Formats: sequence, structure tokens, C-alpha cells
Amino acid sequence: MPSIVGPIKINGVDGGVINFGDSFYLSPKSTSKVSSGSGSFNTGDFINTNSGLNATNTADPDLSDQNVAGNA
Repeated sequence: MPSIVGPIKINGVDGGVINFGDSFYLSPKSTSKVSSGSGSFNTGDFINTNSGLNATNTADPDLSDQNVAGNA
């Protein structure tokens, strides 16, 4: 059943799905992967992070995580 959605503005979505009206199948149009260790992604003024010895495991045994082929 068709639906009518008025004007909207979405500035950004982090880790969520936005769905309007009828949807049979939703798939990602872009993917990304980030590896980061302790003390990263800190924002603010005058940050002091003492994390000592740090090692981030970036081993990825699978060949692909999310295929986006055919999602034009």
C-alpha cells in the first residue's frame, strides 16, 4: 500500500535504519570498518589519556564483511 511522506531532512544516522512507508528489502549502500585502540575517538578540550601499552587486533580472517554489489 503506497504511502505519502512529507518533506524531511536527515543530517546523519549512526548505526540505525530509517524506513518510510512500504519496504520489502533494505540493504546498505555503503560500508566501512574502523579499527581503533584505547584512547582513540576522544573529543573535547584538554583531554589527557594515559592508556599505557596498547595493541589493537586488526586481523580479519573473512574475505568480505558486507557486500554492496548490485545495490546501485
